[in-house]
Amino acid sequence: QGQLLESGGGSVQAGGSLRLSCAGSGRTFSKYAWGWFRQAPGNEREFVAAINWAGSSTTYTDSVKGRFHISRDDAKNSVYLQMDSLRPEDTAVYYCAADALGVDSTEARGYDFWGPGTQVTVSS
Repeated sequence: QGQLLESGGGSVQAGGSLRLSCAGSGRTFSKYAWGWFRQAPGNEREFVAAINWAGSSTTYTDSVKGRFHISRDDAKNSVYLQMDSLRPEDTAVYYCAADALGVDSTEARGYDFWGPGTQVTVSS
């Protein structure tokens, strides 16, 4: 078994920053890839960022490149998403996920474990 839990969401004005954290428990996720996804009301869940098991490869959706940064800390069984220069269109529930294949995939269906999500609201 394994569980993920996000934290760090909240409300911020446009141009501000937030740092999301996701802690794993119940198993070691050091050989897993991590991903961040988000879902806004009325929209499908979309890929945001991912990092492979070694931390040597990262992938971002185009709209967050240069603004968001994903990182991992295997000693803490955790992944982080630093979000800078936030925009109102970044408003969504953000989910972390872990993929046993270890590859920084953009496909949600490939991820094995999911957190319950954390709300991020960016006001203009």
